[in-house]
Amino acid sequence: MHTYNTHGTCSRQIMYDVEDGVVKGVKFIGGCMGNLQGIAKLVEGRKIEEVVPLLEGIKCRNGTSCPDQLSKALKKHLENQ
Repeated sequence: MHTYNTHGTCSRQIMYDVEDGVVKGVKFIGGCMGNLQGIAKLVEGRKIEEVVPLLEGIKCRNGTSCPDQLSKALKKHLENQ
């Protein structure tokens, strides 16, 4: 399980796993749980390369959003491989 500390959002942290480039088990800590559970289910089983462009650049406040922060976490994951 990987952990990403968010910046500028109501959620404080995102925990996720990646198996063979596929996103698994996304959990947001804090934030609007109904919406974030929905986002987690929608990205479950998708390739990182598919998820990042879908979520990247979505804005809520402070120039970012929880989905945008998930895209940043996944991009960072790719860079560290």
